[in-house]
Amino acid sequence: MASLKELKGRINSVKSTQKITKAKQMVAAAKLRKAQEAAEQARPYAARLAEVMGSLASKITISENSPKLLAGTGSDQVHLLVVANSDKGLCGAFNSNIVKAALIKARKLEAEGKTVLFYLVGRKGRAVIKREFPKQIVHEFDTTGVREPGFNEAEQIADELVALYDKGTFDIAHLFYAKFRSALVQEPTGQQIIPVPAPTAAPAAADAVTEYEPEEEEILAALLPRYLKTQIFGALLENAASEQGASMTAMDNATRNAGDLIQKLTIQYNRSRQAAITTELVEIIAGAEAL
Repeated sequence: MASLKELKGRINSVKSTQKITKAKQMVAAAKLRKAQEAAEQARPYAARLAEVMGSLASKITISENSPKLLAGTGSDQVHLLVVANSDKGLCGAFNSNIVKAALIKARKLEAEGKTVLFYLVGRKGRAVIKREFPKQIVHEFDTTGVREPGFNEAEQIADELVALYDKGTFDIAHLFYAKFRSALVQEPTGQQIIPVPAPTAAPAAADAVTEYEPEEEEILAALLPRYLKTQIFGALLENAASEQGASMTAMDNATRNAGDLIQKLTIQYNRSRQAAITTELVEIIAGAEAL
């Protein structure tokens, strides 16, 4: 059985940990609202841009002369998985869930005889992927020192992906991130970003006669890189909100668990202390009777 001094030390240690988790929870809660608003505000623009691209794509016939980001390379052999993680821990299963979804996709593609490559964003989750696919990491995008990844980082990532695509490094790229649903739910999501999937149907408003100047293909060639940057930027915003939500939930659970542990240790301490006092009293009474 642990001594009274050891129990008291453990109680003080857990109390110190509880203060840290409580502070981390409050910080995450404060950041969550701002990150959630940013993610929600970005969704309408991305949706409207997708509608415009759908309208344009429905008016052209995809051929060899079409923009490469839309037409593709004509092959689907090499797949690049862009895995977006955070640089910080203490956010529960947020990063591991994204990595898990990417690994499931990678194994499925390899089972189909495809070649899989990885483009990693953020430090967390790299170790697991490097352990399973050590020679298939194309690039690691470093976000260390960046307070919150924003459009500049999304633009750099998009430019690097387009450069790799133009070199013929891969045929299809998939983006993996966590879509924010609520503070309790962050949904691991994977979507194809290169070549840009053509919408299955044009929006209802496209029934009106619309004339484009310049031609549709020329507009698409200019919009496709912007669309790619918007998709990556939206994923980074969703990740930021999801990270804070997961962190707040994880730290709340940690704080509650610390409180339960403190209560149990306190009870154990009081029982041990009471037993020690009882033993001393018995010894004193026995000694007095001996005299």
